[in-house]
Amino acid sequence: MRVSNVRKVGLILLNIVLFSSLLSTCANQNSGISQIDEDKTGGIHQEIGLDKYDPPIQVSFVRETSSGLDNLLKDLPGQTLEDNTWSRLYEEILGIQIDYEWTAKGNLYYQKLGVALASGNIPDVVRVNAQQLRLLSNVGLIQDMTEIYEQFATPLTKRILGLEGSAPFDASTIDGKLMAIPETGSSIEGAQFLWIRTDWLENLGMKPPKTMRELLEISKAFTEKDPDQNGMYDTYGLAATQYLWDPVMGLMDFMAGYHAFPNLWLKDESGKLIFGGIQPEVKTALQVLQDMYRNGQIDREFGLKSGDKVKEDVAAGKLGMLYGEQWGSFLVQTSREKNPESEWRSFPIVSATGNPPKVPLRFSTHQFLAVNKDYEHPEAIVKMINLHLEKNWGETAEYEKYYSSPLPIWQLSPVTPYPAKKNLDAYRQLNEARQTGDYSKLDYEAKAIQKNIETYLAGGPGKDSGWGWERTYGPTGAFAILDKYEKNGQLLYENFVGAPTETMIDKESVLHDLQLNAYINIILGRPISEFDQFVTEWKDLGGDKITEEVNDWFSKKNS
Repeated sequence: MRVSNVRKVGLILLNIVLFSSLLSTCANQNSGISQIDEDKTGGIHQEIGLDKYDPPIQVSFVRETSSGLDNLLKDLPGQTLEDNTWSRLYEEILGIQIDYEWTAKGNLYYQKLGVALASGNIPDVVRVNAQQLRLLSNVGLIQDMTEIYEQFATPLTKRILGLEGSAPFDASTIDGKLMAIPETGSSIEGAQFLWIRTDWLENLGMKPPKTMRELLEISKAFTEKDPDQNGMYDTYGLAATQYLWDPVMGLMDFMAGYHAFPNLWLKDESGKLIFGGIQPEVKTALQVLQDMYRNGQIDREFGLKSGDKVKEDVAAGKLGMLYGEQWGSFLVQTSREKNPESEWRSFPIVSATGNPPKVPLRFSTHQFLAVNKDYEHPEAIVKMINLHLEKNWGETAEYEKYYSSPLPIWQLSPVTPYPAKKNLDAYRQLNEARQTGDYSKLDYEAKAIQKNIETYLAGGPGKDSGWGWERTYGPTGAFAILDKYEKNGQLLYENFVGAPTETMIDKESVLHDLQLNAYINIILGRPISEFDQFVTEWKDLGGDKITEEVNDWFSKKNS
């Protein structure tokens, strides 16, 4: 590979790298079943996939750091990023020494990563997004991991990384070769709920909505009828941010109420894939949002406000309703700091027809661990994943030592895989315990959650620390709704989960911006006919070609 070619590709990588985001996982459920036996060496039988290098080897990474990670290390005496519980375990059990070529925070990390990718100067293992993976593969800088994963991944690893089905591996497979190990996310965790100030409902004598019409009536009342009873008309019916697809305070699931799914590839009646963002149902949803904005139910300045700014409005008691994922409980809890009497609850999203709507789930695996083509031990990253899963969810798991002490010590590991349904499984354990009265079978994570809930229910000092946990994992919390979503068949998964197509690499960021700007401008008052203009532009600027490529992938996958 000529250096000039690598640099050329690097320039493309540099343009897209700022849009990547590292998955921050928070998880834990000590329920995995492993084939690994215990012995006197670390409690793990040394077999393939967990055997030790002798002499030890080094594996180099680069890493994004944060103030949160800095604070964690301050609270863990004797631990550093280079020398900690996890790095010692990898060396003791696997003979793997962790080396960070460099670390950086925030945007500086992405800038340095872009430079490294552009020059081809990558560490032994590099975390990349889907576009970067495609480009690194195209220029031959990384290794084929197909046989390595099959040979070295333990049964526990294959089971846990397979909980999302084949999709994460489809996304990391290029030209029939597994070019990286996917850091599998949890698509089901993207399910959203309708969070409502129930004290405002009570003040106005209203009930939770069953249809979109009822939701709009609540939004209108929250705007016009002084729901906080302060004698002022200073509240809004529905939260929105400048990024319409925010996981909390976004509008994706509002649109789902009109059978509009602007971020998913959907199957049409013929079985082909179509992009949800250009379908006529979106136009209907945008018209409703435009009317809400015109009537003052959405903040006039939402198009200029980040999620953090809108969160301040929630904390100030200005908002009474928002869409969001299960962790929305901890965001809405901020309103209780100013007004301890404020109450929020999650409810199922609703539809215009009154029938249970489909709940859109965006594909959640965005990061992949690729191995430098010149690295002599590509199997090392698979072994690290094996050990991380074993010590957190396998038969030899030690939760309080390797996952939470109760500080999140798992964050010190350079790899952090986890079971996709860990939180839903924890809820189901808690729900069964509540029904039977037997809490003795709770795993570590469920025990910790239950302790937080009990603190809230007992009242007194510290009760507010458990409020969000109860609203998420309680009998009527968000996970109780998610449990019903899944059992009712309401979850709508993404249909295109392959590696980015060639046209996606060139055009997708432009098309995303075009879509977001068109939607916001319509909500702000531009003629609804501009949606049709957007559709035409989207198709002409590469959308039609991407649709062709997506369907080519879909046809081959299902042939």
